[in-house]
Amino acid sequence: MKSSFFSVLFFSFAILCCSAPFGAEAWLKPKIPISSLITKTLFDSFFLHKDDTACPAKDFYTYHSFILASKSFPAFGTTGCLATRKREIAAFLAQISHETTGGWATAPDGPFAWGLCFKEEISPQSNYCDSTNTQWPCFPAKSYKGRGPIQLSWNYNYGPAGKALGFDGLRNPDIVANNSVIAFKTGLWFWMTEQKPKPSCHDVMVGKYLPTEADIAANRTSGYGLVTNIINGKLECGIPDDARVNDRIGFFQRYTKLFNVDTGPNLDCAYQQPF
Repeated sequence: MKSSFFSVLFFSFAILCCSAPFGAEAWLKPKIPISSLITKTLFDSFFLHKDDTACPAKDFYTYHSFILASKSFPAFGTTGCLATRKREIAAFLAQISHETTGGWATAPDGPFAWGLCFKEEISPQSNYCDSTNTQWPCFPAKSYKGRGPIQLSWNYNYGPAGKALGFDGLRNPDIVANNSVIAFKTGLWFWMTEQKPKPSCHDVMVGKYLPTEADIAANRTSGYGLVTNIINGKLECGIPDDARVNDRIGFFQRYTKLFNVDTGPNLDCAYQQPF
């Protein structure tokens, strides 16, 4: 009974938006392609300054690359009603914007207009090699620092991402900062892939997340804040009014407004325990 109750409770997060005007029939209509939900004009309005000369990633993160990469993940932005689909796209773009932001408090057009300014971590503190991970062994002289829109890090992420996407992430991690389609694919791979005990960000945003007893005890409730927990909870969650979390929320609020959808509940992870 408990499992059934929570299934209904968390599934309702996604389907409430479909009650009107779309109705349940919205789930049965043909899928709307990503390109019709986020046009190039809208994409450019999200990322007003990504191609400024001040941004190291100038001209790297193109709209074409994003759309092309999304085709490798057909469930992304096509699951649920129209509002859910838009909200998921907004959530993904907001999270990668925080990871790559070049904004500051008094930046032109505001701090949340500067996503996708960086394509790799500047001055990494290590080579991000977990030598205890024998499944995905590091290669000599290779750095597994943050690269791409999600700032993919560590050998245990580069290895499986490369295997899933068709490149050698352990021997050639630099490709994530040199090929824009692969860069976007790594971000979407991380978004769509469940890494237990963490659910996938996708499942959270479309209402498929079913919390375990441990999740319930840890107050890991469904919403945008749980996505932040999945991405960087050990450093950012369980901390009231954390500036990094607030930055992620700021991007999301701006993007959902441009999409003309609400943000949904539970924006932060201030009172969630990390995974």
